[in-house]
Amino acid sequence: MFTGFFFCLRAHKIMVTPTEWLALMEALSRGFAGCSLVSFYHLSRALLVKSEALFDHFDLAFREFFTGLEVPQEIFAELWQWLGQENLKRKLAPDALKDLPQYNWETVKKMFAERLQEQKEEHHGGNRWIGTGGTSPFGHGGYHPGGLRVGGEAGGGMAIKIAAERRFQGYRRDVTLDIRQIKVALKKLRHLRRTGNRFELDVDKTIDRACRNAGEIDLVFSPEHKNDVKLLLLMDAGGSMYPYAKLVDRLFSAANSVNHFAELNHYYFHNSIYDYLRPEIDSRERVPTAHVLKELNPDHKVILVGDASMAPFELFMENGIIDYYDSNQTAGIVWFERIAAHFRRCVWLNPIPQRYWGHPTISAIGRVFPMFHLSLEGLDEAIQKLTAF
Repeated sequence: MFTGFFFCLRAHKIMVTPTEWLALMEALSRGFAGCSLVSFYHLSRALLVKSEALFDHFDLAFREFFTGLEVPQEIFAELWQWLGQENLKRKLAPDALKDLPQYNWETVKKMFAERLQEQKEEHHGGNRWIGTGGTSPFGHGGYHPGGLRVGGEAGGGMAIKIAAERRFQGYRRDVTLDIRQIKVALKKLRHLRRTGNRFELDVDKTIDRACRNAGEIDLVFSPEHKNDVKLLLLMDAGGSMYPYAKLVDRLFSAANSVNHFAELNHYYFHNSIYDYLRPEIDSRERVPTAHVLKELNPDHKVILVGDASMAPFELFMENGIIDYYDSNQTAGIVWFERIAAHFRRCVWLNPIPQRYWGHPTISAIGRVFPMFHLSLEGLDEAIQKLTAF
């Protein structure tokens, strides 16, 4: 009966395997979820979802499959106003609770749709209309076995609308980044190597030697770990990147505050890299691009950030630079190819959604650099690319 739920989950990028699905079916056959949809929600999420990053995807799939109600926005607006005015709660005697009618989910959906069409005013403490408190199957703060909670806080904890809360939206990995998330991702770039004159206790080697010596402790000291990763940030600024300025600023702030890099260099460009780069976004100072390539060795890991979207002549032609007082002897695409050829590890982070990457200049740059979306998931994939051997 839940086969449709299986395909609904996969449509929401939750790749449930047949083995996991059979485990859920077995758990249901043993009665682990009882007759409660809330218990089924927690049971199925525990067995089918492999990462908290997918909890929000699960909530959306659960709501879509078990709800299927489309409510006009204007009705919701008035309904939220009613539900927010009062939160009437009352305790009911156990005998009264036993007498409450129990409906299946299809009946609840049908009744809710009817109440939305019929209800003309707010109600509190009743047993029929959408409101607060009471024993109505619809609203919040009350009690009904198998009721549908709408807004507010739970009453008896029996609501089947629990997934609509989307409490795990913050765990998604395709959302816009904040500084903390970027710092966590960038720390994965670390490549620790034992170098230098300072020594520290090597716990692993000490334990290994003790095991080989029948338990006799022989402390082993090794040069301390140092991170030897060198990072180069090349960031597009201005023009079509204005909407993403805060996002790029977070990336730079996070990279600048992560003190695990042996060396961090950053430069700015506008639309495309040409003969010069700017060390600061609002500075007139310029550094020849050729000089940067000469000074930085190929071991630097390079992250380019930009939408890669511009007029084709800006990327493919000499003197394609749009600055009236400037010119370029070498086409931008040539400079990008030189950068890709010089450095062993390069990635491009693009804030534009991937469905728009068919633009001529975006696709051309995407053929030069591995391109990833500037989201938490995209940044993780880019870091994996930079650290791959």
